[in-house]
Amino acid sequence: MPIAITSADDDRLTDYVSLTDVALRRRTEPERGLYIAESEKVIRRALQAGHRPRSYLMAQRWVTDLADLVAAAEDDGIPVFVGEHDVIEQLTGFHLHRGALASMQRPVLPTVDALVADARRVLVLEDIVDHTNVGAVFRSAAALGVDAVLVTPRCADPLYRRSIRVSMGTVFQVPWTRIAPWPGGIADLQRIGFTVATLALADDAVSLDELAANPPGRLALVLGTEGDGLSHHTLDAADLTVTIPMAGGVDSLNVAAAGAVAAWALRPPQRDR
Repeated sequence: MPIAITSADDDRLTDYVSLTDVALRRRTEPERGLYIAESEKVIRRALQAGHRPRSYLMAQRWVTDLADLVAAAEDDGIPVFVGEHDVIEQLTGFHLHRGALASMQRPVLPTVDALVADARRVLVLEDIVDHTNVGAVFRSAAALGVDAVLVTPRCADPLYRRSIRVSMGTVFQVPWTRIAPWPGGIADLQRIGFTVATLALADDAVSLDELAANPPGRLALVLGTEGDGLSHHTLDAADLTVTIPMAGGVDSLNVAAAGAVAAWALRPPQRDR
């Protein structure tokens, strides 16, 4: 049976405390091996990807709407906590209007070599710190046929709640892992056959149109952080730099938008995925 909660001080709910504190979640989530999935769609996608829930937290009406998940949780001995909206809001720090939360066990990330063994198109996210942008990149990657995403050590967490939500759960669909050290990992990608291209403004940059007309068989495209862009070390180590032709006096796009444009232009021929 679902477990009724009446107080935000319940020690069994520590996974859900103060979810709006980004600094806290960055610090604790990787160490504790958990992430938070929000909304029915996201939770179901996480489960379909084989991720295991630690517990659920939901308002009473969702016990019926998510009856199959509740029944499966009870069969597996996974607690389902149910409470009034005001108690949940006090606990989490925000109004839960998407039905339910799940505390999920983090999966073990694969090695870079294993992840990209059969990949033709890879996006690399260098030090992108905005969770919204990370989520948006994953959504574009899923929609535009990107085979894998690599994130550098200082990049924001793809499994942070906001990243997952913005991605519409596609962080569970697109294979990803951390690449380290960075930018030393560029040499590893080149070793296994990738052309590494950086998306940046540079005097010697190749036009995206030009690269798309004759793209390499295996391409890793590096997207830089929102403010400073890509590091000089990354630009020097890559095989080439690519720029998107602009009009209207605009010199650049948001990193997620730029990644989507480039991924579409450089998409490989269709194949069964």
